[in-house]
Amino acid sequence: MSSICKTGKNVVAVLVTALMAAVTTTPGPALAQASTAAPAQKAPPRSGASAQGTATKKTPSAARAYDRALLKPALLKDKAPEQYKVKFVTTRGEFTLDVTRAWAPLGADRFYNLVKHHFYDNASVFRVVPNFVAQFGISAYPPVTTAWRGTDIKDDPVTQSNKKGYITFATSGPNTRTTQVFINLQDNARLDKMGFAPFGVVEDGGMKVVQMFYDQYGDDAGPDQGKIESQGKPYVDKGWPKLDTIKSATLLTSAPAAASKSATPTKKPQ
Repeated sequence: MSSICKTGKNVVAVLVTALMAAVTTTPGPALAQASTAAPAQKAPPRSGASAQGTATKKTPSAARAYDRALLKPALLKDKAPEQYKVKFVTTRGEFTLDVTRAWAPLGADRFYNLVKHHFYDNASVFRVVPNFVAQFGISAYPPVTTAWRGTDIKDDPVTQSNKKGYITFATSGPNTRTTQVFINLQDNARLDKMGFAPFGVVEDGGMKVVQMFYDQYGDDAGPDQGKIESQGKPYVDKGWPKLDTIKSATLLTSAPAAASKSATPTKKPQ
């Protein structure tokens, strides 16, 4: 099974990437899961391999479109409040996410820093599988994607189940959480045993918006993650114009917390 990947697209491509990685690194659980998965099961939200070495397309306005602090991930280490809210404004409407740090501290800290610096603004909801997940978290701006490559954080213990409305980081194997997340569109308890640790939940009424995200391109016919990374949102808009967009994701919690040493990104061979 490909994991909830930072991809749901083209299972064969995911397997090839995993096998190539195994040539230079010790085979891990992610590869084992991918090679023994039942074909009929929906691929878990998995983050795709970064397009290393791919030329980044630049646009004149790119430098002004995002928070420049996002280009230095190592400096974004704020410890999140024990409880905080995030307001999402999307092409389908608005919803609020309630994050509880105790559920998954490292994940909550990472998400807090990303939202604080508007990482998710203008990002596409590039993978929506009916009755499964809605996945997003590849920056609309290639320079930002490049900066966050290799900023993996360690896994949190799974303390909450992947219930409908709960948000969780996508991975490409153990200890590979970076920026991609997914919202469960139904109860997906099977993901708990795979190490996916929820850190927040969509507040009452908000799932009406989430469940309207466009889902008719199909899990195997959506945009390629590597090309989103290298070409940005113009690539998605050109080939999959009906996909929804996160116009903005904004913290509703104003009080900053002290820096967290435990939230320092950990690097892992790609």
